[in-house]
Formats: sequence, structure tokens, C-alpha cells
Amino acid sequence: MMSDSKQVHRDEQASPETSLLGKETQYVDQYDAGLLFPIPRQPKRDEIGLGQLDAEEGGLPFFGQDIWNAFELSWLNAKGKPEVAVAVFRIPADSENIIESKSFKLYLNSFNQTKLSGCHELQATLEKDLSSAAGAPVMVELHGLDGAIALQVVEPKGRCIDGLDIEVSHYHPEPSLLKNQSELIVEETLYSHLLRSNCPVTGQPDWATVEISYTGKKIDKAGLLAYIISFRQHNDFHEQCVERMFVDLSQRCKPEELTVVARYTRRGGLDINPWRSSNRPDLENRRFVRQ
Repeated sequence: MMSDSKQVHRDEQASPETSLLGKETQYVDQYDAGLLFPIPRQPKRDEIGLGQLDAEEGGLPFFGQDIWNAFELSWLNAKGKPEVAVAVFRIPADSENIIESKSFKLYLNSFNQTKLSGCHELQATLEKDLSSAAGAPVMVELHGLDGAIALQVVEPKGRCIDGLDIEVSHYHPEPSLLKNQSELIVEETLYSHLLRSNCPVTGQPDWATVEISYTGKKIDKAGLLAYIISFRQHNDFHEQCVERMFVDLSQRCKPEELTVVARYTRRGGLDINPWRSSNRPDLENRRFVRQ
């Protein structure tokens, strides 16, 4: 069996600037849980008005998960032969921390030359370490490559709004662009491939397709597209962008039900897919063409 892992870094003052992002890094190929770098969610939630008041009134205004898909997971079996798999990680939105993506990649790479008794030991180790870093139970699924058909590429649901001929002048989040088109109550899903945000430390661009499903007064599509584009020069992690979108849409358009899903393109063998919803306890993990 694997030896006990190093204690995961849990400094409450952890911030992106003190992580390994943008720094020269030595890659470790022997198991090391201490590579995981958790970052508290609350400071960024305070910025969008999700502070202690929400906790006193019963918690967050949404359900959700951060779904990570890992395509470069490998380890050694008991005889030293390499094994590979695709992994799906589901981190609950009400966990204390997000996990910084470079540290996540380095942690997964640390299994490359580590001998394990089998998939059960790997899954148990991943769940233990990631749950400790996130501050809440993390679900882990392992798929052999022959059985990863569930991760095949599909089309987004609903209507694409990218073809709208609009004039764009905002490249930082601008909630005032959001408005209702009419009093007509509708149920629809709209999506755009034009979401881009940036890493808050390195400034590198992150690309995504975003789906917005809602029931309520009809949302103005031109304003919605301009709002999505307004994230183009915004610096935040994926999870924080989706929560900002959910809050802005909730406050400006006041839908009866709302779900925001962003499926970001892969980096370092990982893609991150946060979703936040007013009413869904779970969401299907669907890959889009750029993933």
C-alpha cells in the first residue's frame, strides 16, 4: 500500500500569487499530496456580494460543482507496468476552497512513477487528498480508455447567439448590459463560444463555451452576448467567472430558475467545467468540440 501522504497545504491566507502559477517548476513523478494548493473561495465571493449575510440567511444562492476532466493520468501497477485512465473529478461549489490548476496537474503527474495495487487504491487516494484540499468530499470517477465513451464530444443544447450582429465596447464585466426583452415568460437555453477570461496570475487566456438555461422573463440576447464578451479582459479563475455570471443574471434579469455552465478548453491535460444552478442537484458532464 502507498505510504501516508504529506499534509496538504491549508494556509488560510493562500492566494494565487503565492501558488506555483507562472513560476519555474520541477516536475515530480513520485506521489506527493503536498503539491495541491487550495485557495479559499470566500474572498472572491465577497467581491460579488456573497458574504456572511448569505450564510446567515441559509447559504449560497446556488447549487453546483466544478467538474474537472483529466486526460493525462498514469501510474504503475504492482509489476511496474504503466496504466492509463481518464478521470472525472466533481468538487462541490460549497467547498471551502478551489484547487489551483497547476498544482492539480503537478499532483496528478506525481503518480507517474508510483506503484499502486490497482484502480481502487488510486481512486481512494485521489478522493482523500482532493477532499482534504477542497474542504469537502470530492467525487472521483476513473474510466478506462475503452469505456470513456461517456466523454465523447456532443453539441451544446439550445440556441447559439454568436451570430448576432452587435457592437461591442466593453471588455470587462458589465452587468448593465443584461436586461429583459419582454414580460413574456419563457424557458430556453442560450449558448456562446465567445467567452474568454484570463488567469489572474499569468494573464494567459482561458477559452470556454458558456450555456445559460433559464425560466423567466425573456432575456435580451444582444445584451447577453455583449455581457459574455465583456469578460474578455477579466482576470479570474473559471469558477469565479461562472459565479459572477450567475449573480449578475440573477440580479439584473431575475429569472425564476437559472443555470450557468462554462466548459473551458483543456490546459495541461485538464479541463475545468464549473456549473451553478438555482435548482439542479447534479448536471451531466458533456464535452464540447474544443475540449
